[in-house]
Amino acid sequence: MLPRGPFSANVSPAVVFLTVGGLYVAQSVIGSLTMLGLPTVLRNQGMPLDQIGLVYLTVLPWALKFLWSPFVECFRLPRVGRNRSRLIVAFGGSLCAAGLVVIGLTGLSPLMPVLVSLILVAFVTSTVDIACDGYAVETLAKEHHGWGNTAQVGGAYLGSAIGAGLFLVLVDRYGWSPAVYLMAAVVFLLGLPFAFGPATLSAVETRHHAPSLVTALKRPAVRRGLVVAAIYVAAQKWGLSMLGPFLIDYGFDLATVGVLNGFGSMVMGLAGALVGGAAVRLFGANFVLTLAILLQTAMLLAFAWFDFTGSAPTSIVIGVAVLSSSGVMALGFVALYSEFMGWSDPRQAGVDFTLFQCADSLVSMVGGVGAGWIAERLAYTAYFGIAATICFAAAPAIYLLMRGRGTLATGAAL
Repeated sequence: MLPRGPFSANVSPAVVFLTVGGLYVAQSVIGSLTMLGLPTVLRNQGMPLDQIGLVYLTVLPWALKFLWSPFVECFRLPRVGRNRSRLIVAFGGSLCAAGLVVIGLTGLSPLMPVLVSLILVAFVTSTVDIACDGYAVETLAKEHHGWGNTAQVGGAYLGSAIGAGLFLVLVDRYGWSPAVYLMAAVVFLLGLPFAFGPATLSAVETRHHAPSLVTALKRPAVRRGLVVAAIYVAAQKWGLSMLGPFLIDYGFDLATVGVLNGFGSMVMGLAGALVGGAAVRLFGANFVLTLAILLQTAMLLAFAWFDFTGSAPTSIVIGVAVLSSSGVMALGFVALYSEFMGWSDPRQAGVDFTLFQCADSLVSMVGGVGAGWIAERLAYTAYFGIAATICFAAAPAIYLLMRGRGTLATGAAL
């Protein structure tokens, strides 16, 4: 059994939930602004899909952050001294807000400076996330991992409502720069509860474990978890990479897509997270992950049909879009991220959990860039059809890998 974190006995799980949740919301505001809001704005301005797909290069720091995660963890958890999570989060959060202000000043044309700025912001955000995840895993006892997972998934959808919902409405009404400035202010304010919360209570400790990638990759739980993460993310996310541009091309305006993203994240995303958490307790993670993949396959086939016929009622298109991008995604990722927490060693949780997230980000980036190329050349019908095929093929693979969940959790040999 892996050791519990040093804070698990003396910090209220509810307080950790609220303060860490604010950080996850802030990260999601930045991520959804970049991955959902920006592609939709660019398509509204007439940019080709293959160029829009380049936005997914901003995922690169999230895909590679495992390379510097041991250094972050060694700084965060010195051999002798206080936990430095608060310092990393406060400094990094301020840099992220400043980076968004710069993006607001540069404007959208030319696009390359915006992408470079967003990549730098993503580098800082992903570094802060290493500290945030490590703090959550080490602070919460195993029986409270559901709190941390709810904060992460629920925070992601709340942040998406702001970064991909409210943001698009603001861009439509006031323009790019004022909307980005407001997002910068939101990101800064969301980091304050953590900076002045339980992270200030850390005591001076002596630590004997040195976090490293080698230690993580020696554990069978981590190795198999990486495979599960890669397959599941390809199934769930590849087909939704071009959802925003598809809705614009289908006839929706920016404000409508913004309201759609906001409503989906606030209502369906949170509902999916709650249902997913309950379903994991009742039926297990394997059942929930497999079910979510099969549901997403049906949604992707529906999008292919919408594009092929071009005559589906807008209310149906909206309903499927909300259910697919928010409800079904949240349902499955609650189960997946709960497993990530269980597979991470609290002594180096920032490294272990980061590896799983990097698999998520790397697969997302490859799929996002490829999605733009396919959709531009083969049209949306073929794009969604291919994505549905990949999604359906992933279901049996996930089911078989997760059948050994008990073995995986204890780290027994593969």
